[in-house]
Amino acid sequence: MNPEKVIFGFFIVLALTLNFGFFVGDIENPNHHHVYELFAVVLVNVIATILKFGDRTQMGAVLLATSLVAVLQLFVATIVWTFAVHIFDIGLTPTVMASIVSLSGGALLANVISVVLLVIETVMLRR
Repeated sequence: MNPEKVIFGFFIVLALTLNFGFFVGDIENPNHHHVYELFAVVLVNVIATILKFGDRTQMGAVLLATSLVAVLQLFVATIVWTFAVHIFDIGLTPTVMASIVSLSGGALLANVISVVLLVIETVMLRR
């Protein structure tokens, strides 16, 4: 067993599951989407992205691209949250919360694609 592959797979799957946990719930209800959970999702996705650097295969390039998409959408969701709460002082209105959760949903889709590609790559490996 390759410990590097285990850590790589762990962070990819953890990014997906944390993102799913943040995404699930009433789209407009801030009580269903905690700020610390969003922070954890961003952090784990950034770690997963960093782990994808250095793979020079075509599959590695696609995995990196999906991870970059997820991180970008999560950063935008974090910026929307920060501006709504701390800069404009409008709070987490249903519209703002729906935007944040929708961006998280896009990142969730990118994470699903990443995990599917990881499974495909694993199945294609020959001993």
